[in-house]
Amino acid sequence: MDDIIILLRRYAIGVWRRRWLALIAAWVICLIGWATVISLPPRYEASAEVYVAADPVLTPLLHGIAIGSGIDSEVALLRRTLLSRPNLETLIAKADLLSGHDTLAAHEALVKKLAATIRIIPETDTLFTIAYSNRNPKRAYTVVQTMLGVFIERANGSNQTDLANAQHFLDSQLAYYEKKLRDTEKRRAAFLTKYIQLLPGAGGSVSQFDAAGAKVRSLEGQLQDAQARKLMLESELEKTPPMLVGSQGASGNTAATSAALAAAEQRLTVLKQRFTDAYPGVIDAEQLVKALAAQAAGKGSATMPVVRRSIPNPVYDQLKLQLIDADTTVFSLTRELKAATAERARLAALAHDQPGLQAAYINLNRNYDVLRKQYQELLLRKESMQITTAANTDASRVQLQVVNPPQLPRIPVAPPRALLLAAVLVAGLGGSAGLALLLAHADTCCYTLQDLRSIGLPVAGAISLRPVPRQRRRMLPMVAFSAGVFLLVVAFAGVLAGASHLAALA
Repeated sequence: MDDIIILLRRYAIGVWRRRWLALIAAWVICLIGWATVISLPPRYEASAEVYVAADPVLTPLLHGIAIGSGIDSEVALLRRTLLSRPNLETLIAKADLLSGHDTLAAHEALVKKLAATIRIIPETDTLFTIAYSNRNPKRAYTVVQTMLGVFIERANGSNQTDLANAQHFLDSQLAYYEKKLRDTEKRRAAFLTKYIQLLPGAGGSVSQFDAAGAKVRSLEGQLQDAQARKLMLESELEKTPPMLVGSQGASGNTAATSAALAAAEQRLTVLKQRFTDAYPGVIDAEQLVKALAAQAAGKGSATMPVVRRSIPNPVYDQLKLQLIDADTTVFSLTRELKAATAERARLAALAHDQPGLQAAYINLNRNYDVLRKQYQELLLRKESMQITTAANTDASRVQLQVVNPPQLPRIPVAPPRALLLAAVLVAGLGGSAGLALLLAHADTCCYTLQDLRSIGLPVAGAISLRPVPRQRRRMLPMVAFSAGVFLLVVAFAGVLAGASHLAALA
């Protein structure tokens, strides 16, 4: 710790011995630096604030109807592409920034400079600022004003260009898909015409081949039922007598009643063999039998003579008629079954010759459905595009408003002279102090006992300096040095005031 204190003391003494040199260096640095700061040309900045947002009424109204990206994405794209080379070249041409020096190198350098110096500052999602600084205030104003016009032009025209390109693309795609759809429809119609008998119909109905098989199975079942009915009728006909023998008394009605009763009983027997007891025909036949039996019992008389005679059996006649009808049905069903079997065999042979017919039909239908779906979607999008075009032509979906238009700048924004002047003062003081410290470090003089002892000389002791009245004159150098530093600070204040006055006059 003592060594550090001794070292600091030695450096302090060395710096103090070179205080005048440090003061002169500080003055030189400050004067040169202040002169340089004062000579820096002023820069003026012009800016404009632009508000961009979606129309609060039209945008919700067109939601789901019109085609278009979000307003936020459109604005973000415009902001990102505002400093593109085409826009900057348009700016140079409209503002006449080259001023007769229209060379290729100058043009390229100006494009790069504008891209680096024009700033797009987003304030919020819907508010941003266009700013540009230049030594010429009029040029700064012209650049910002022209850039604002380019932005408004791009905002109004870019969407129309995009819509025109999209409309042209949709028209070309619609023509392409319409041609493919018509070709597919022709192939599908030709395929259906050739193999319609083997293919299912519309709405999921079965094909003619499947219908032919189902018809054969149905006719076989009907034929079996008709043959069984024919056998049953033949059996009943064998059991039924063709003639009935009845008795007739004085009244003359007994034989007729008996014949009717026998016929009713026969008919009831036939009905019960085919139907259940709950069948309405069976119930009616039972009631008729009961009525005829009661009538026959009431009309009979034991005292009257009875005459027996034979009469035709009506049940027998009915059975014969039913048997004839059954024969006709069997013959008709046999003929229909033969024709249906032949048709099924023909269709089966045709299907056997075309093993991949069903797969080809499914594939053809799938391609047709896909093309039709895409074509219909394109038609819907075209209608939406027309609505979007009308909305952008007849109305404005985007609210674009210049909140703060650019003004001709009067006060320079750069350079920050006060800050630079203060920095020069700090640099002058620090540089002069550093110079004195560097000279003190390189000094080989001895200022302390340790310095003498470090060179190997025997040192007996040290005598302190006692101030006397005449030695107070040694305080004058310190006062003079302080006055020099004070004058430097006063000069800084004067230069700062002069710079402010010049800025106000400009």
